[in-house]
Amino acid sequence: MVGIVVVSHSKNLAQEIINFSMEMAQSDIKVINAGGTDDGRFGTDATKIMDAIQQSDDKDGVLILVDLGSAIMSAEMAIDFLDEDLKKRVLIADAPIVEGCISAVSQASIGASLEEVKNAAEQARNYSKK
Repeated sequence: MVGIVVVSHSKNLAQEIINFSMEMAQSDIKVINAGGTDDGRFGTDATKIMDAIQQSDDKDGVLILVDLGSAIMSAEMAIDFLDEDLKKRVLIADAPIVEGCISAVSQASIGASLEEVKNAAEQARNYSKK
């Protein structure tokens, strides 16, 4: 099953996004919080993200959702640290973090492929709110 990593500058925000998204899950999936820094500050940490990727990997791939620009840079750096085999199975979604995570969790929990999970997350950009 595809794993998901949530990278926010806030550990608490990432956890709440995960909690909310898991309400939509149809089965148990690995959704790992890689928000904030190890010492509890706001920010992102490539090593923390790399560890989260490794924890969430189930050989079907890992999708990373990010909140702001520097989170993308940290996620890309984390991917660079991975071994070549895992690196091939990790994607970063260009998606809104809340709606994208809900969509990704829903798709991953029914056994969708990594590309399908990424596409679902990215399609969340198009959801109208009114």
